[in-house]
Amino acid sequence: MTNGFIKADLKRICESAGVTTGAVYKRYKGKEDLFMAVVKEAADKMDSFVQLRAETDLSSLPDEQIRNTWIMNEEYVLELFRMLWDIRKDLVILLEKSAGTAYENYANDFAIRMTKAYMQYYQEAKKRGLAKADISEEQMHVLCTAFWTAIYEPFIHKMTWKKIEEHCKVICRYFNWAEAIGLE
Repeated sequence: MTNGFIKADLKRICESAGVTTGAVYKRYKGKEDLFMAVVKEAADKMDSFVQLRAETDLSSLPDEQIRNTWIMNEEYVLELFRMLWDIRKDLVILLEKSAGTAYENYANDFAIRMTKAYMQYYQEAKKRGLAKADISEEQMHVLCTAFWTAIYEPFIHKMTWKKIEEHCKVICRYFNWAEAIGLE
């Protein structure tokens, strides 16, 4: 957490953990393998979150449910923060300390994957006549990146839970997805 992946020294990590480098190499191939193990829970939780949204059969959902996905609901966003709260330390490592690993572009890669899921919901809303605004995939990506940055930043800045609850209210006011897509 202090040095990030690139500057982290495996010998120092082992000394801090009270284990030998041999013990680490017995279990992990090297420093990156150890890093991947540290962030695995956070990455898996985030991957499951994206996958659930990307694989939903939208055609079977009623109009009201499609409409509600675009309305910023404090309780829903707070649930999202609760999910991330449980993995906050590893999430910060994943987002801020992963340069030099396979995860070094994690935030952008996540935003790209979420953009695809958002576009599916948007296209379904558009097809049903619920969304009137035209939004390109590029525009959706910019909006999605801004939204998820607003979600990540409280953890990077070590906000308390009380401050996150306040931040949640601000996010719900600021990100008006319904207006952005021209929700009818």
